[in-house]
Amino acid sequence: MLKGSFELIGDKSISHRAIMLSSISKGKNKISNFLMGEDCLSTVNCFRKMGVDIEINNNEVYVSGKGLRGLKSLEDNLLLDVGNSGTTIRLIMGILAGQNFKSTIVGDESIGKRPMKRVTDPLREMGAIISGKDDANLTPITIEGGNLTNINYHMPVSSAQVKSSLILASLYGNNTSFIREKVRSRNHTEIMLKSFGADIEVNDLDIKVNPVDELFNKDIYVPGDISSAAFIMVGALISENSEVLIKNVGLNNTRVGIIEVIKKMNGSIEIIDEKEICGEKVGNILVKYSPNLIGTTIDKDLIPKLIDEIPIIALLATRAEGDTIIKDASELKVKESNRIKSVVNNLNLIGAKAIELEDGMIIKGKTPLHGGKIQTFNDHRIAMSFSIANLISNNEVILDSDKCIDISFPGYFNLLKKLSK
Repeated sequence: MLKGSFELIGDKSISHRAIMLSSISKGKNKISNFLMGEDCLSTVNCFRKMGVDIEINNNEVYVSGKGLRGLKSLEDNLLLDVGNSGTTIRLIMGILAGQNFKSTIVGDESIGKRPMKRVTDPLREMGAIISGKDDANLTPITIEGGNLTNINYHMPVSSAQVKSSLILASLYGNNTSFIREKVRSRNHTEIMLKSFGADIEVNDLDIKVNPVDELFNKDIYVPGDISSAAFIMVGALISENSEVLIKNVGLNNTRVGIIEVIKKMNGSIEIIDEKEICGEKVGNILVKYSPNLIGTTIDKDLIPKLIDEIPIIALLATRAEGDTIIKDASELKVKESNRIKSVVNNLNLIGAKAIELEDGMIIKGKTPLHGGKIQTFNDHRIAMSFSIANLISNNEVILDSDKCIDISFPGYFNLLKKLSK
């Protein structure tokens, strides 16, 4: 069982954006509760390579911003390594499109397989010169920025990364840009840009961005990452006699799909002391063991609000009575691994009954888990999900590798050990 309370490490999505916007603003910014995961440190290293002075002191980061057009190429052939970070590569392309130098982006093997034309094509429409493997769909990708035009763009996929990249590029445009989403995705970029002085308006699915001369510094507190909290939340829901209080978790409306699903599944979850910090909702989450979970259906209305939490929700579904159906989630195929296949295969390997769909999966409950050795595919969310399976499995669930967890949740196993009773 899991017992206790703790304050969660900073949100990964917000930590990335805090570094990026601080780097292109004027003045010195303090970022508190920054996530020191490998993905976010890739963002730090990329901006350091472009001349930004970034100091790290425990979980506090100090960024001396260079202004909107003050980034510099410190090398003749600037090479930016984003590691495993999809957020870094897609968002930074929007900023690079507005700079007056050429740079090449590379990443690890996983990044090399992830599709980028969803970003590079609209950036080309705005005037950026972009080349790369498979017509700039795959890394390495070279961007020569400069004079951008505005864009009127209807997004074909629901993606906060694509949307954010185009919003950032629009800051450098020659006129007002309009971006329309299919389904509302996480909006951390819009919230943070407003606090930095950007001229941006959001009306439901429509976003209007005017170019600006400068952004101005703003100290940022990064709330706890609800996507990381999800693993402990599910662990408490499925493990007998558990009760966990998670403090200062981000409760952005575009990110709380996991809470909505837990409530639909008859899980015991309560939000306490809700408040607002730096434009973001924050609160404490109390989760208790829930023996009477029921299956549910998760579709297009919820998917953008919990896309990263699908692997751990699939594990939760093994403890629920009846079928849990997850559909309209084809984006799972282009994450760090093909998460539809990864989750289904590994669940079946340890004794669950899961069926792969073209755009999701069906999990049949309740099913006892007998353990086994699973493949993480170096995907941090797969690794953490199946580490939680150990709480309810008759025999050990063995991960082929757990190093990938440091990408988003350094100290994860120490926390799990501290809570385990």
